[in-house]
Amino acid sequence: MSLEFDPLLLTGVDEIDAQHRELFQRIGRLLDASRDRRSRDEVVRLLEFLGGYVVDHFAAEERTMEEAGYPKLEGHQSEHRQFVKELEILRHELKSEGPSHLFVIRVGNRVTEWLREHIYRTDRTLGDWLKAHR
Repeated sequence: MSLEFDPLLLTGVDEIDAQHRELFQRIGRLLDASRDRRSRDEVVRLLEFLGGYVVDHFAAEERTMEEAGYPKLEGHQSEHRQFVKELEILRHELKSEGPSHLFVIRVGNRVTEWLREHIYRTDRTLGDWLKAHR
């Protein structure tokens, strides 16, 4: 069962939308590996890979906001920092508990739902602003 990217999450900014699709693919791989009870090492590797991609994506998004003079940059960055903290918490939980059923639930709650909400509420607002000011 893979995680699907919802077209309602499109921002209208091709680069950002492509990165969001990639984030959902990576989260899906992590969830699948956890559900399939693959090795702890593989799940840790997938979570680390996701974490690295998240940092790269947030940096690219923030550069775009800075270059465009986006007025809500600081609040957006704050949300990004909170998400990185959530990933760090999950990383520690995974290392101590392994890829348990509870870990899958936590990824679903903390990562998937947070990301959907952030994109729908915050990134789409950014996309609308960029389209109006470029």
